Amino acid sequence: MKYRDLFRTHKPLIGMIHTDSTDEYTVLDLAKYEIETYLRYGLYPLVENYYGEVEDCEQVLDWLQKTYPSAIYGLNILGDDREAFRLAGKYGAKFIQIDSVCGHLAPKYDAEYAEELAELRKEVDVVLMGGVRFKYQPIASGRALTEDLMIAMHRCDAIVCTGIGTAAPTPLSKVGEFKTIVGDFPVIVGAGVTHQSVKDTFRKADGAIIGSWIKNMHEISGKVNEGYVRQIIEIIGLNNHYEDI
Repeated sequence: MKYRDLFRTHKPLIGMIHTDSTDEYTVLDLAKYEIETYLRYGLYPLVENYYGEVEDCEQVLDWLQKTYPSAIYGLNILGDDREAFRLAGKYGAKFIQIDSVCGHLAPKYDAEYAEELAELRKEVDVVLMGGVRFKYQPIASGRALTEDLMIAMHRCDAIVCTGIGTAAPTPLSKVGEFKTIVGDFPVIVGAGVTHQSVKDTFRKADGAIIGSWIKNMHEISGKVNEGYVRQIIEIIGLNNHYEDI
């Protein structure tokens, strides 16, 4: 399955589900609200165990599959790629995001990692979005960026580019550098998208993942704010909402 064949729009906007809870909402109830908000406005939900446990992600994915079986959604299981592929296969997720597919391991470990990743990809047919020079990830390959990106193109279906941390801006110069190297291969901005940067982000990149800015107070914790989601969509003009919401 290819990145550009999966989504209903040429450049998708993917919305984070951080499996958080509040005084008002359980993890599942908050995820339900956020997912339905995303689907209503044409974002693609990405379920991640940022705050919650793997079991919380599984509960959310189970609900998603049963409630919106034709929706396009993905997951990221931090620290456990194998579990991400298992859950994707079990609950019908169409894409997986992992924080690094190349550059983060020393050469003596990289070959084994590449072999394991290839085996996982044979077992589960999903679009794989993989980070290179991703936030918080080490650079240990000893290779130049160009070489790591070329290798990454054979390991995933789209490359995820970020700045230095969660909610930190992804420099458009970095996105441009990636695109110069990989050409038509998809590059997604994975962090720091705001109402001020989203238009230029979509001009440079082939999609984006958004989370913090569309939360209350524009911080990663808390609840998605529907007004902020609407504002982002009005700026970029997405029109691929899920018709059953």
